[in-house]
Amino acid sequence: MALDANAFEERLARFLYERSEEARAVRVGEKEISDQAAIVARYADLFTRDQLEELGDAGDERVYRLREACLGGIVVEELAERSDRLENAILAARVEFRGEELPLRSAQAMLALLDEYDGREELGRLAGDASAVFNDERLELMRAEEALDAELSGVADPIERSADRKQIDMRALSDALGGAAAEQQQPWGDLRKRWTDRLLGEERENEPSSSHVAYLRRLSPLASVYTKEKAVPVCLEALTRLGFDLASDDHIRLDLDDRPQKSPRACVIASDPPAIVHLITRAQGGLHDYQSFMHEAGHALHYAGCDPSLPYTFRRLSRDHALTEIYSFLLESVTREPGWHREHFDLGEDEAEEHADATRFLDVLLFRRYAAKLDYELQIWADFARARDYAPRYAENLREATGFRYRPDGYLADMDDGFYSADYLRAWIRSAQLRAHLREKVGPQWWEMAETGELLRGLFFEGTQPSSEEIAARIGFEPLDTRPLVRESVPSA
Repeated sequence: MALDANAFEERLARFLYERSEEARAVRVGEKEISDQAAIVARYADLFTRDQLEELGDAGDERVYRLREACLGGIVVEELAERSDRLENAILAARVEFRGEELPLRSAQAMLALLDEYDGREELGRLAGDASAVFNDERLELMRAEEALDAELSGVADPIERSADRKQIDMRALSDALGGAAAEQQQPWGDLRKRWTDRLLGEERENEPSSSHVAYLRRLSPLASVYTKEKAVPVCLEALTRLGFDLASDDHIRLDLDDRPQKSPRACVIASDPPAIVHLITRAQGGLHDYQSFMHEAGHALHYAGCDPSLPYTFRRLSRDHALTEIYSFLLESVTREPGWHREHFDLGEDEAEEHADATRFLDVLLFRRYAAKLDYELQIWADFARARDYAPRYAENLREATGFRYRPDGYLADMDDGFYSADYLRAWIRSAQLRAHLREKVGPQWWEMAETGELLRGLFFEGTQPSSEEIAARIGFEPLDTRPLVRESVPSA
């Protein structure tokens, strides 16, 4: 029997808690086998076409989000066993590298640590080969998900469907981002040459492979400054200056341990916000540890700081991820401030400016990569029946944008669900707008002022209710105004 919206919401909260905790256990390496299918089976009554019909097409935002959760649950339920098989196969995959057998995820993590250029080339090739083995299964699963989503939503076009859910014009967003990338082009070339020479050596290839990007993101030649041991204390101190005592927050559970099967990608899993929020990182040494911690702290503080009296829907569910990513990008950007480098790492003025320039290089690199990825994703989803034909387009888009060679057979592993790239990019625009607002209202030291924390705390309290575009309007910007982003990412532009 189908449940009304209130009863559905209550039972959905229990389902998402169990599923989140299972995903956490696999992600952090506590389990080597995913049992998501068993959890989905226990809650099969939640995700039926009758339940979807019961939730209807009401204009109420809360009911809309519950209906979308039901629709997504139907997709998960019908494909859970296939998803688990793929996830478990990837977990079981091994890479043979110089006499040592490594889990695929450990091999991917090791790319950030290898100082030898040729070693990264070799390991990157081996890890890429091991990952590409799963492309047929990835594509079959994506096609099944797409067909089911189209059937249940009644919207055949995947781009139109995502645009409706996010309430944005996807192609207008991509055009605005392309314009920003074009404005960066010449200054970006200088920035890229300066830092690839410094970090990879002048003997590097003119267009290095993407196997070196993780090493760059770690700023590995500067790793002796940004040590693994200092990462947590420095980040906690930076957050304290903003008025956030993360270490004493009973709602946020830190997992900082290094385990062989732990994913190298930091994340937050909001199992039951605001009461249970996991912040997960895998420190390897280097600046990326600090940036990852600050980024994920933005998510954690957002979910743990929401009003507990809000309906569960507005504490946990959202139309997309663009809102919470604003706060993550904003806190991560503290690591791009010269003063942060100077104060925490005993650097002189010139050296602090130089290191901040390196972080700007990384930020622009990633922005351009994601803008190119969104353009590629719009192309492939517009013609998904011929998805394999777009593998070369993926590699070429990213090469043109970044100056690094990407493997065509990474075209599926590098895709996130639901056009997440669009959410990241909206947050890139919005966080730059928010920094401009903070510089005007709080001052140039916004990144260590309690007034910034107070402003954020008020936003966090609203949970997932506002859209990214509503935040833009509140601080006086048009949603696609990329001028603050261009100005600060490449000041000479």
